[in-house]
Parts: sequence; structure tokens; C-alpha cells
Amino acid sequence: MNKLLLIAALGLLLTSCGSAHKTTQQSKQYSKEKTAISSHNAKVNSVITYAKTFKGTRYKFGGTTKAGMDCSGLVFVAFKNQNISLPRVSRDMAKQGNRINLRQTTAGDLVFFKTDKSGRNINHVGLVVETKNGTIFFIHSTSSRGVIVSSLDERYWNSAFVEVRRII
Repeated sequence: MNKLLLIAALGLLLTSCGSAHKTTQQSKQYSKEKTAISSHNAKVNSVITYAKTFKGTRYKFGGTTKAGMDCSGLVFVAFKNQNISLPRVSRDMAKQGNRINLRQTTAGDLVFFKTDKSGRNINHVGLVVETKNGTIFFIHSTSSRGVIVSSLDERYWNSAFVEVRRII
């Protein structure tokens, strides 16, 4: 009888140790995933924060500095600041990353537009800085007002909208 109790106790001890080990491994995996998410969020936040330093910068075709910049120049330098290489032109940027549904848009995504009269090619890009209550806010450079934050709810931008792409 004592041997039977000893075997049962030993079996219970081994079973509980196995589940504790599994829980520890799950905890480590969760910790790795949490770290990866934190790293991703930090990178996205850094891109956005750097882009915002250019608010108020005047528009300059082909520009990439505080002296003046265009829409793709703003996105180009904001991502380059985090060692993420993108093409320099908005229509080429629109071939990068993954196209996502507008409802999936989050901060750090790129929004693309066709604003020319022919409407044949993507010619404008913005960086999503925030989504709030279903409204998408993006930073970009306009020829009339320079680097500003706009909303996709604005009629002009909504009618010119083409797609959203996720780079990070």
C-alpha cells in the first residue's frame, strides 16, 4: 500500500512538473511576441515622430529637407531615418509592402492617391499618423500648404484615395 501511494505521489509530481515546464515555455513565447510587438510599435512611432518634425515645411518638388519637401520626400526620409529603404517616387512606393483593406489601416501605413486630372497614375502619398473613431489622419506635403496633417474624411482626399499599404 505504501509503494502504491509513493508511485501515485511520484506520478503526480512528474505530471505537475511537466505542466509547469509547458507553462514556462508558453510564457517565454508570449514574452518574445510581446517584445516583437513593442519593437514594431517603437519603429512605427519613430517613423511618425520624425515625419512630424517636418510639419510646416514648405513644399518643394523633389525636396527632402527642412528647406522644402514633396510628399514622397517626406515619406522617404521618415522611413530612411529608421533604416527602411523605400523608392523615392510615390507611384513606386505603391508597389512596396502589402496592400491592406482600408478598415485595417493603422498608424505607420501609407495612403496613396491620384490627384492629377488624368487620374492614371498614383502621384501622392501620405503617412498615417493616427486612426481615431474610424477617421484616418495622415501627414503629407501639399503644394499649397506644405507639410500638414489631413483626414481621409476630407472630400478632396477621399475622392482621390486609391489604396493603403503596410510597409512595417
